[in-house]
Formats: sequence, C-alpha cells, structure tokens
Amino acid sequence: MNNRRWVALAIAVGLFLISIVFRFTANMATTDFEEAFGFWDRPFDENVIEEGNFNEKIAVLHVEGVIQDVSTNELLSSTAYNHKGFLEMLRHAAMDNTVEGIILRVNTPGGGVVESAEIHDQIAEIQEEYEKPVYISMGNTAASGGYYISAPADKIVAHPATVTGSIGVIMESINFSELADDLGIDFNTIKSGEYKDIMSATRDMTEEEFEILQTIIDEMYDDFVQVIADGRGMDEDEVRNLGDGRVYTGQQAYENGLVDDLGSMDDTISMLRDDYDLQQASVIEYEANAGFSQYLMGTIQSTFGSPDVNILGLQELFRQSNAPSAMYLYTK
Repeated sequence: MNNRRWVALAIAVGLFLISIVFRFTANMATTDFEEAFGFWDRPFDENVIEEGNFNEKIAVLHVEGVIQDVSTNELLSSTAYNHKGFLEMLRHAAMDNTVEGIILRVNTPGGGVVESAEIHDQIAEIQEEYEKPVYISMGNTAASGGYYISAPADKIVAHPATVTGSIGVIMESINFSELADDLGIDFNTIKSGEYKDIMSATRDMTEEEFEILQTIIDEMYDDFVQVIADGRGMDEDEVRNLGDGRVYTGQQAYENGLVDDLGSMDDTISMLRDDYDLQQASVIEYEANAGFSQYLMGTIQSTFGSPDVNILGLQELFRQSNAPSAMYLYTK
C-alpha cells in the first residue's frame, strides 16, 4: 500500500472516530448530570406509591426471581435478583427513622439456603432491634425459600391463587456417564479423598455418598421446620405434616395456617395502616438503581444499537458454576 492510500485510510479512521465522539457527546449533552450523578452514589431509588406524611413512611421492597447470590454483569443484566442490593435495601429501611413499617412483595420460587437464611435473619433483626413491623404480600409464587423468608413476618398475606409452600430442601445433579460411554469418552479423576468427587456427573453415586448427602439435607430441612414453627407459632409435627414438599394455593395455605390473610398488595398496605395507625403515612417503593454502568450501556445502545453479547464473548466470561448445591427451591 502506497503512502497516499495510508493517508486516505488514516483520514477515514479519523473521521469515523470523530463521528463516534460527536454522537456520544450529543447523547451526553441531553443528560441532566446533577440528577444523574446524584443517584449513582445510591444503590436504589425511592419511588412514591401513595402520597402522605414523609416523616412517616411504609417502605415496599420486592423479592423477584431466584434468591441466589451470583456474580452478575451490570452491563448485561439489570433485572436479575441482586442479593447484596436487596440486603442493603433492608438495612436502609431498618435504619431510616422515617420508615414505620416494611412490606416485602415476595414473588420467587425460592433459592439458596444461605441467602434465604440471611434474609430471614435480617427480618428478625428488624423486628427485634428496630421494633418495626414486617408484612409479606405474596405474588404469583412465594414457594420454598420464598416461604422461608416470609415465616418470621408479623403478617403474611397471599392472593388466593398464589403458589406457596414447597417446604423442603432439594439437591440435584446430572449423571451423563452412560452417554459418555456411548460416545467413547473417558474421565480421569485424581482426588485427595474418597468422597472428594461426591455427586460427580461422570459416575453413579454410591450408597455411602447418598447417606452423607441425605444427612445434610435432613439437617437443613430441620432448620426450615424450626423457622416455620417459631415464626408461625405452630407445632413442629404440624409443620412436618404440611412440609412434605408439596405446594399450596394461597387459599389452601390460609386454611392450613401458613398465611394470615388473603388479599392483594393494596390490601396488605391497608392492613398495615390499620394495624399500626399509619393512615397518614406515605408509601414508598425501593427500586434498584442500575448505576453508572447501566447508564453508560444505555447511552451506547441508544447511539450504536444493542451490541451482540455473543460477539463480545461476555456470556462465556460470566458463566456461572453449575456445581450442585442445596436449595430451598420450588422446581417445576
């Protein structure tokens, strides 16, 4: 390539870069930076649902999706459940002196054992240390871990058609050893102990391994039963009778004493107002603040269109481990 072509190519690249900067700057120029940068420092926003006395608030928090603390890429997903962010919201509601009551809108099939326990413990702390009532409004699904986190609440309200219950623990793995044999695939495993590859997907589980894992599941199930017995004031045998893993409708859960009342989110707000004399309180909703990365991604998308995640190679980069784990999870 001669010098003239190199110069022409350099000019073309320069013009392309200038056009990118110009278009990006045009988008940035329309932004209210005082407002935008103001919320980047906060993990969530407060949206007003019902006007009222702002020195007396009812805070609504949403538990949506599988309760699991996984690494997520904000550039790719701003809608998945964010465990750390939700716990921060709970802490803020607890410490905010203007918040007089908290409602959790639960719409989840459950999730991780540890994550569910962390939410449960924080709710109990709010009730004991801050003496604030916590009500539950169940959505379409509030099963397994969704019920676990609801158990300590001062009042649980479900829609008659809510799917709840599924009291129990599950641990699953896939065994593809026969398929591997058919394909002529061999696996070489070097391990430090007999049970190091327990629940391996490349071989059958032994009876001893099954017994080991069953004791773990039983221990976690005992904790689940105790949480319900303590939170609902129920006899342990009654909880075990109800907690055989089956799901219940909201109506059935009400008849069995697993929930206190039937109604909608609006009904739950009215109940909290009446029970704690909060008729003049404003109702606010905590909403996750995507922050700078999501804002930047939105700007890029509005300027250049949505990027192809597969081309960027980010899906593989952020792929989560599929190692089996115990879950308070309703699986269909």
